[in-house]
Amino acid sequence: MDTTEAVAALGALAQSTRLEAFRLLVAAEPGGLPAGEIAERLGVPQNTMSAHLAVLSRAGLVQAERQGRSVIYRAGLDGLRDLTLFLLKDCCGSRAELCAPVIEALKPCC
Repeated sequence: MDTTEAVAALGALAQSTRLEAFRLLVAAEPGGLPAGEIAERLGVPQNTMSAHLAVLSRAGLVQAERQGRSVIYRAGLDGLRDLTLFLLKDCCGSRAELCAPVIEALKPCC
């Protein structure tokens, strides 16, 4: 991941509805959720949610797959991993022992 991609991902997550949608999709892994269900759970109109999901998709944080008449959205865990690694790459001046608490905190979820 380069700086431009990281800025796009961080920008996509810097809006409350998109952040909540992304967190919802992470929690719904590996099955994902239909767009309408995401909108319903977050109390957002479907057309607005579609726009938010498109932003997340362009940033590599969401993937969509058509299943019949529905579009199922899943968290782009590779994008999340790449963003996290980009942010931590030079963590604490390359002193791994200082980054240990951050890495330890990530272990239960990933």
